[in-house]
Amino acid sequence: MKKTLFLVFALVGLFLASCNREDINANATTEDLTEVVQLSAARAAASTDTVTKQKCRGKLTDIAAADLPAAITSYITKNYAGAEVQFAGKDSTGQIVVGLKLADGTHKGLLFNADATFNKVLEKYGKKAKLTSVDVASLPAAITSYITSKYATYSAVKAGTNDAGDFFVVVELTSGTDAEKKASRKVLQFTSAGVFTQETTPPAHPEGGKKGKRGH
Repeated sequence: MKKTLFLVFALVGLFLASCNREDINANATTEDLTEVVQLSAARAAASTDTVTKQKCRGKLTDIAAADLPAAITSYITKNYAGAEVQFAGKDSTGQIVVGLKLADGTHKGLLFNADATFNKVLEKYGKKAKLTSVDVASLPAAITSYITSKYATYSAVKAGTNDAGDFFVVVELTSGTDAEKKASRKVLQFTSAGVFTQETTPPAHPEGGKKGKRGH
C-alpha cells in the first residue's frame, strides 16, 4: 500500500512538474515574440525618423549596445539613468543613432556624431517606437489577406501597432519543429491602412542594453 501511494504521489509530482515546464516554455515564447515585435518597431522608428533621414547617409548598420563608444554610453548614463538601449545603428559616415526605452517606459531616440559627441534628439522616435500589442485575430482583413496570399505556409504569431498606426506582425512557418519555426520568423510591416511596406528579419537584442546601470 505504501509503495502504491508513493508511486501515485511521484506520478502526480512528475505531472505537475511537466505542466510547470510547459507553462514556463509558453511564457518564454510569448516574451520572446513580444521582444521581437518591440525591437523591430524600435529599429524602424530610428531608421525612418525625420532626423535620421536628414542627417544620416546610407542604410544604418546594427551595432550592439556593448560596442557603443564610451562617450555615448556615458552620455546616456548621465542624462537618461536606467534607460535601455533597444536599437543602435551606424551610418556610412560613422554617425550613430540610438533608440532608448527610458525608465518611465517612454521612448527617446538620439543622434551622435562620428566622434561620439551628441548631435540631437530624433523628432518622431517616441511615437513610432511605442508599441501596443494587438491580437493577431483582430488584425485588419487587408493584413490577414496579404499574409494568406503571400506567406501561405506561414502563420501570424504576434503583432503590435505603434502610435503612428503602423503594424508590425511576426510570422513563422505553420509546421515544423520549434527550432525551425523560430529560425523562419519574419517581421512584416504594414501601414495603418493595412498596406504592406516591408519584410525584415527579427533584430537581435543589443547586448548590454541597460546602459544607465553600468559604469564606464
